[in-house]
Amino acid sequence: MYLEIKNLTVDLGNFCLKDISLSIHEGEYIVLIGPTGSGKSVLLETIIGFYTANKGEIILNGRAINNLHPEERGMGIVYQDNILFPNMDVYENIAYGAKKKYSDEEIDEKIKDIAEKMKISHILHRDISTLSGGEAQRTSLARALIVEPKIILMDEPFSALDITTQSKLTSMIKQIVNDYKTTVIHITHNFNEVWNLADRVGVMKDGKLHQLSSVHEVFSKPENNFVADFVGVRNIFEGTVIEADFEKVIVKLDSGSTITSSDTEFVDKINKKGIKKILIAIRPENIIFSNESFESSAKNQLKGKIINIRETGPTVLVSVDVGGDIFRGLLTKSSAEVLEIKNDKEIYMSFKSLNVTILDKYKYNNNNNTEN
Repeated sequence: MYLEIKNLTVDLGNFCLKDISLSIHEGEYIVLIGPTGSGKSVLLETIIGFYTANKGEIILNGRAINNLHPEERGMGIVYQDNILFPNMDVYENIAYGAKKKYSDEEIDEKIKDIAEKMKISHILHRDISTLSGGEAQRTSLARALIVEPKIILMDEPFSALDITTQSKLTSMIKQIVNDYKTTVIHITHNFNEVWNLADRVGVMKDGKLHQLSSVHEVFSKPENNFVADFVGVRNIFEGTVIEADFEKVIVKLDSGSTITSSDTEFVDKINKKGIKKILIAIRPENIIFSNESFESSAKNQLKGKIINIRETGPTVLVSVDVGGDIFRGLLTKSSAEVLEIKNDKEIYMSFKSLNVTILDKYKYNNNNNTEN
């Protein structure tokens, strides 16, 4: 494994990273998400050496680096607010970090190469004060990449940019880090960056890493109720297990509704520990609406009353009360019109047992059954 973090704890007094462990392959692109204050930036700055771990190891390519100074770790870091030297032009800024490593001729060749990839060849001799936000951030990324670091750490690098510039840089950066075979750990609050960049995504809260999996796994099979809520599952319910085998788990919600899940990974845990109360989650896009009861391959069908309709761009988020449990599903605007969606209307909902995920519990303020 290229980068291994084992049982990392960092106590800053008012905040603590708690026993974080993760492994990253060389050339992998990891994206970290989570609420503000969850410890993402502290983790990055501990990896690069700005903070000292109270416990645990950071191992890079088989070598423990806890005691190395930041400049000895072979890493680069890029922040939201690009920090460029105002007394240097673009070329000089990019060249600055490479002077200790390469000759002038090598630096010139490398700058021309990376400037072309970054599409900043035409601004190499521009004054820093004349750059747009996107040009400045590309310059900052070029300066970090030119020294061919073992790892690039990026702390919300695109968040200060407009949406169009964000999109262009997102599509550009993945190709460039692939070309340089660079390992990346990238913090963001933008889910588009997660989907477009990440090989795997990690979700953090309260100084803990709650899940590190493929993007599909995190968004479709979150491991606990915090992760589910954070990635937009919206439908999280507690219920009692009334049957569990290796084909299905049947759960009765407190409202009386019965839900069947094909997520059998927890069956052993449920049966061996005698667990009765569990959490289930259903993504809103997996709920199918109908004006009539119908037969389908879906295992679950419920009837409820529409209590809230909210347009969210090209889709409509529909909230349905089923005996006190609020289910939220997504429709296109045209489907909503065809179904004549309106408040107080009774509607049928259907979803496959494959789309019902069983979650581990994580104690936090869950407002699933409140309108927001």
